[in-house]
Amino acid sequence: MQGFLQATLRLYRQTLLSSIQSFTRSWILIPLIMGFALGLIVLGSVIAPLGMIGGFILGALNALIIGATLYLTEQAVLGARRLTWQDIPSSFGQYFWDVISVGFMVWFPLMFLEMGLQANPYQELLATAIFFLIFIVLNPVPEVIYQKRNSSAIEVVKDSYDFVVENWIEWFLPFAVAFAPLGLSLFFDISSQAGRRGGLDFWHLLTLPFSILSQWLSVLGIPPNANFGIVLILTPVLTTFMLLFRGHLFANLNKSSHRLRAFQNAPVGITFLKHQATQICLSPPPPW
Repeated sequence: MQGFLQATLRLYRQTLLSSIQSFTRSWILIPLIMGFALGLIVLGSVIAPLGMIGGFILGALNALIIGATLYLTEQAVLGARRLTWQDIPSSFGQYFWDVISVGFMVWFPLMFLEMGLQANPYQELLATAIFFLIFIVLNPVPEVIYQKRNSSAIEVVKDSYDFVVENWIEWFLPFAVAFAPLGLSLFFDISSQAGRRGGLDFWHLLTLPFSILSQWLSVLGIPPNANFGIVLILTPVLTTFMLLFRGHLFANLNKSSHRLRAFQNAPVGITFLKHQATQICLSPPPPW
């Protein structure tokens, strides 16, 4: 148990340092996220009267923005380079069909499920449980899309499920720490919203840090007017850092396992491994 805790703390330390380095190189994501949000607000007000057709157009715009955001996050996390304004035009169209296919795979059965639950007296409870389950299982989908580059939506969902089963403690512990003082009702509310869209909704990327910041400032006694202004300014900053932290955490978890991280963190195990390697190098070759 002690080895697991030490390995987990070491993992978060490495992830945090890497995220800070990426953040200093990727600050242009902050104004870009603000621009995406303003653009969606303006276009949404124009397209809203179109009804169902407008909904499909907004869905395509959401996939375009999510895909571009994931591509730029990939360059910051895996490329380990400084983002420039020239990277923005080339980001549009990236991962567009990946986002569309996963989103459709989640939306289509959920639509029929919600229709079937309309006459059920426990509709609200069942819907909350289902959306929460989807939120858990598909939470790492954005990172799976740009780090594993699967060829189909089914593979994306499968890899996301496998990752959660293997690393659910380390992956969700930061969520638990962030939501611990805020209560379970807020967490279930946000998870239901995210689960409904399979974790690939641009507004959810903003809603999560916005809600956490707002609630934390309220807990600290910040007046409502000042609270809203601070949250409005800091939400794009926290969203950018959250994307980078998730990306580095996924990469670190995906290339190791519980046992390997615990073994790497154990001085006895490392000493034994070095001793064995030394003995092999110094031992004479076999006579044959």
